[in-house]
Amino acid sequence: MKNKIIYLLAILFVMSINGIVSGQNQPIDFETGGFGAGWTWTVFENDTNPPLDIIPNPDASGINTSATVAKFTALQAGNPWAGCESLHGTTDLGPFVLDATNSTIKIMVWKSVISDVGIKLVSANGWSQGEIKVPNTLVNQWEELTFNFAGFLNPPPSEGQLDQIVIFPDFDLAGRTQDNIIYFDNITFSQEVLVGVPTVAAPSPTVPASNVISVFSDVYDNIPGTNLNPNWGQATAVSFLQIQGDTTMKYTNLNYQGIELGSSQNLTAAGMQYLHIDFWNSSSTDLGIFLISPGPVEARVSLVPPGASETWVSVDIPLTDFAPVNLADVFQFKFDGNGTIYFDNIYFSTTISDVIEIPNTFPSDYTLEQNYPNPFNPSTKISFSLPEAGNVTLKVYNLLGQEVATVINQFMSSGRFEVNFDASELPSGIYTYSLSTGNFNSVKKMMLIK
Repeated sequence: MKNKIIYLLAILFVMSINGIVSGQNQPIDFETGGFGAGWTWTVFENDTNPPLDIIPNPDASGINTSATVAKFTALQAGNPWAGCESLHGTTDLGPFVLDATNSTIKIMVWKSVISDVGIKLVSANGWSQGEIKVPNTLVNQWEELTFNFAGFLNPPPSEGQLDQIVIFPDFDLAGRTQDNIIYFDNITFSQEVLVGVPTVAAPSPTVPASNVISVFSDVYDNIPGTNLNPNWGQATAVSFLQIQGDTTMKYTNLNYQGIELGSSQNLTAAGMQYLHIDFWNSSSTDLGIFLISPGPVEARVSLVPPGASETWVSVDIPLTDFAPVNLADVFQFKFDGNGTIYFDNIYFSTTISDVIEIPNTFPSDYTLEQNYPNPFNPSTKISFSLPEAGNVTLKVYNLLGQEVATVINQFMSSGRFEVNFDASELPSGIYTYSLSTGNFNSVKKMMLIK
């Protein structure tokens, strides 16, 4: 059986003096006279636990020309969370305080497979807030991964200071099909990476309150007693902030996070058909939501369409996508994934905002139809067809090319749709409207006459 070869390189904790943070013994470069090569690394949960080896860099090219790296052999018979850890005390990483000057860890990886790399920080008495996992996206070449510990806490005084790093080089719960060889190098702590922050509030919902059961929104009355941050032991940091007067929920360093409803919801009896969520993606590459009914019975729907980043995305998910969850007794949510995400307007509804889906339509091509009526005053209907689900934007521009309205910006299922565009606040003139989704883009003209 052949080995899969994975090279992990350049885990960096960058310091505050000339980019280097004092406190940690770093960079961990495994070079002679540097840090890491002489440390006491213990391998765990890896069947026979072959030791960590320090070897010549097997591919000194690209972003890594380092002379030596660490080699970790992840055995097929080992656990998915097999890894290695430094020694507690002052001789290896050394004690330190986690703050804004050292909360970013970087690691360059060379891997022949895609799987998560995990990093965990541990105190002298074994206290930890859990690991962060980041998947590599490239194979057979060096790649740099970034781990943001900005939302993590320092241990309580009784647990001692953080003084140990734990590395999970090949964290794949699906299990390995063979032994994987992994290399890593050059660990540093750096200043906190400030990811994007939304400056405008999420779109204000327009669905009548009578057609909504709300979980989290300033527009509606939310389910009484709902707990947006239950103690499920997750490492995700939950916070709330005001954006243009609108309460927004932020998940930092997401691994998983729950929401417990104040009471079970009989969505079937209430006629609910969709789950609506507005989210703003700062740094996530994986985000999913679960509905949960007693059992527990749960089902996951992915929320991050390709390319959706640093803009509010509105998603209306058909509740039928959550089968086999019992829609007559939904009592919990769960998010999982990674990165930093902002959320707003989480609610169940009987309709999708102003967008109407034409029933029993199965389009084979993308189309954007001419608005009707045209010319119009002050509103008109725009129809379009989607043969595949995807993130959809429908925007209106004036003749100078300036955007004057975003009619749709959400993930939509396949089908034929109709949306009403109200131009009451625009002056008379010729406008263009553009539909974009995936590789499809279409533009048409319309005339407003008042």
